[in-house]
Amino acid sequence: MDEKNLNKDTVLGQAALAKYTEQAVPDYKGNPLIEALPDIFSEEELFDVLSSYPLYDEDERKLPPHIRYHCVMRITRYFQPRLKHFDLESRLSTAIRQGYIARNPLGKNYAMLLQQGYQMIKNKKYPEIFNPEVLTSASGFTMIGISGIGKTKAIEHVLAPYPKLIVHSEYNGQPLNLYQIPWLKLDCPHDGSLKALCINFFTKIDELLGTNYYEKFGTSRGVSTDILIPRMAQLASLHCIGVLIIDEIQHLSLPKSGGAEKMLNFFVSLVNTIGIPVVLVGTYKARPILQAAFRQARRGSGQQGDLTWDILDNDEEWDILIDGMMRYQWTKEIIPLSKELKNTLYEESQGIVDIAIKLFIMGQLKAISTGIEKVSSELIRKIAKENLRLVKPMLEALKSGNTLEIAKYDDIRPTDIDLQRFFENNSPLAQWDAIKSLKMNQEKQKLGEQRSAKEQALMQLLQLEVDEDLALIALEKVLSSSKNEMSVSEIVKASLKLIMDIQEKKSEQSDAKKVKPKVTLEKVKPEEPTLCIIVDKGRENKKSAYEPTVR
Repeated sequence: MDEKNLNKDTVLGQAALAKYTEQAVPDYKGNPLIEALPDIFSEEELFDVLSSYPLYDEDERKLPPHIRYHCVMRITRYFQPRLKHFDLESRLSTAIRQGYIARNPLGKNYAMLLQQGYQMIKNKKYPEIFNPEVLTSASGFTMIGISGIGKTKAIEHVLAPYPKLIVHSEYNGQPLNLYQIPWLKLDCPHDGSLKALCINFFTKIDELLGTNYYEKFGTSRGVSTDILIPRMAQLASLHCIGVLIIDEIQHLSLPKSGGAEKMLNFFVSLVNTIGIPVVLVGTYKARPILQAAFRQARRGSGQQGDLTWDILDNDEEWDILIDGMMRYQWTKEIIPLSKELKNTLYEESQGIVDIAIKLFIMGQLKAISTGIEKVSSELIRKIAKENLRLVKPMLEALKSGNTLEIAKYDDIRPTDIDLQRFFENNSPLAQWDAIKSLKMNQEKQKLGEQRSAKEQALMQLLQLEVDEDLALIALEKVLSSSKNEMSVSEIVKASLKLIMDIQEKKSEQSDAKKVKPKVTLEKVKPEEPTLCIIVDKGRENKKSAYEPTVR
């Protein structure tokens, strides 16, 4: 299957054509699904893959405040791998590959699995265990931690090297037309049902492949999860899903799911039936169901156990994280990492990396915008007090170390910290009162300049004994129609031309009506010269029509 034959609706930006690599592990050899995956990383390679260190140049500290303000936001891309990231990568890497062993598309199991799934759906007979031989090679686990601690981000970092879709066309000279989905991540709908979770599975595959599985399987009235799970298993086999990750389990509603027992049975059935590794991710609130599901699932020794994603302790690992972050300082005064500052960041964040990074960012933004140009422990504490109010109850619960207290604040997340609003409110260019004042002054100045030019032009027109009402009308039209700034002389000239045009049109209209004015030049009083007399005098002196009028 070449790139030209890809479904136009397939997400091409997330797809990769299969490239096969010889495997060192005997169990993995001759399996195109495994050989098409990225290499198994060593610790050194994995560190390079996971870590993210933004660009930094000390000369940037010499830039103006409003420029440095943007530089500080670069810290959001800083990522220092923890030891747990290596554990997580190892678990997922193993789960994906082990799950593919019994699903080699070149072997008999693959075709048998598809046929069994087809017959199961057709006859509406769903065995308790889908395919024991396939299940023994699949290994999943649970991942548990407080809300917002970085579980999802960790999974996404670890799985980033894996394409979301791999397209196979041939293997060792033999045709092999299939789509491979190395990993699929589902987010439980907030306050959703188990059925909604299943439907999410079909829509995710549709997004990747441009298919219509949701319309085919998910829109039937009265369809239950008992019917949907086997269909999910069939698609998992057909499209070679490596691992299914179900995140935010705690969002599922017990009442909408039929109670805790039904929810537990659902996950047991899912793990047993779908035939691929399943990773369940949630907070401590969902821990009983997550653990019970895997205890009852018939996987024997295939499970990898729980992975608890705890907050960091104030130890060497915390030191490495903060030390790396302290390299990114755009204040005029660079401060070294002191024990006091390190402890302050830990105390105010309780070891939650996301909060610590945001506090350091906000500290620099505040220091730059106020002219302090220095981050201190006192400043960090002040910012934490003013900006961490939403997550304060959770942080206090973490300080207590009481799991029951922590569970009370399960829905509070460090992501509730509005870094963007802090950026806007403290930017050197975002002092709204100053901006309004500056804008008003500019408008007043511009209005004053316009008024001054208009008044000067009016004075000159009146000195030429032009009718005041006519002069004002002409000035308004000239100034309103001008796109560029005009000098007083240019305004007067344009106004006189407009007045002459007006008078000429009036004269033509009078001629058309055969009503000619009986006014002659001789009857005009010398002290009240008309515009025509002024122009005639100019001609006598060999001047243009405008020159005699401008003084």
